[in-house]
Amino acid sequence: MVQEEEKDQTMMEHLEELRRVLIISLAATIVMAGVCWFFSDFILEIILQPVTSTGNKMHYIGIMEALMTKIKLSVFLGFLVALPVTLWQFWSFIMPALRKTEKVYFTIFVVVSYLFFIAGVLFSFYTVFSIGVRFLLHFGGEELLPMLTVGNYVSFAMMFILPFGVVFELPLAVFFLAQLGVIDHKWMVKKRKMALLISVVTGAVLVPSPDIITPLMMAAPIYLLFELSVSIVKLVEWLKKRKAKRKAREEKEQELLEAENQAESNVTETNRDD
Repeated sequence: MVQEEEKDQTMMEHLEELRRVLIISLAATIVMAGVCWFFSDFILEIILQPVTSTGNKMHYIGIMEALMTKIKLSVFLGFLVALPVTLWQFWSFIMPALRKTEKVYFTIFVVVSYLFFIAGVLFSFYTVFSIGVRFLLHFGGEELLPMLTVGNYVSFAMMFILPFGVVFELPLAVFFLAQLGVIDHKWMVKKRKMALLISVVTGAVLVPSPDIITPLMMAAPIYLLFELSVSIVKLVEWLKKRKAKRKAREEKEQELLEAENQAESNVTETNRDD
């Protein structure tokens, strides 16, 4: 009975701690969204740059569309800015269950994964997204006049950019799988055709579009990340082999040293007997 009460108490403590983590994470997102709101005009100007740089203008057709677009954009950016706080809170939640070395590795993983995520978002916006928007606008020719609404454009931008942040985690995930010995370089080379197919399908799923250009713009960087991951696995294998050779050499040197010490000890004992 006492053990059951202790288990119930421990479970309640975990749930209370999880509740605290969720509240702090949500509060951080709301606060950062409020901060981003004050810069929403400036941020919106940057996001609209791929369209406005071509001489086109944005429109809004609903009385609330401009306001709701800024709110949506502020919440989205607030989530990105507050993501380190969210990750840190969840890290502190599971930290007691980790060993010291695991805490170090997990901390590095959290920091690097966030940097990779932000790198994916920035890369997507300043390269693939911007180039793709300009291309699609010119694709209409001079006869067609685009009537773009700010709400649809911002939603499309977020839907296009956010998956890149997730996809950019691929090299990091592959690195850890290679460290654990789950995958190797030869296996990944054999799966190149499958990776190409998955890249195209993923591009079509993450960025659904009636045209074929937009999914392909998403698929190309995904496949390039796969090729980068292949190189990372090859590097990990080389480092592991190098470490194994160094360890074997050190063990051999240690054995030779012990043999020499043993020989000297035998000589000393022989001299004493004489």
